[in-house]
Amino acid sequence: MTSKQRSYLKGLAMNIDPIFQIGKSSLTPEITNAIAEALEARELIKITILKNCADDGNSIASILSERTRSEIVQVIGRKIVLYKQAKDETKRKIALPK
Repeated sequence: MTSKQRSYLKGLAMNIDPIFQIGKSSLTPEITNAIAEALEARELIKITILKNCADDGNSIASILSERTRSEIVQVIGRKIVLYKQAKDETKRKIALPK
């Protein structure tokens, strides 16, 4: 992913609300599966890490991107933004700049 594409996705992510919260149980298989399904449906999602979670944002983001095969757009404090292009071309909502 180029810096131009990452910056475009950051701009889109500013206007979306977090749809997942990761708490003290950290990354369970259920949360990982739910995030993978949401990425397929939405392509761009924002995740909040609650204060009672012991893990830091960067480690959670890297594990999630590896397990869901997605791209980390940004990690700011306790917010993570992930992007994964939809497999089905008819379901793609985000057109990345070249």
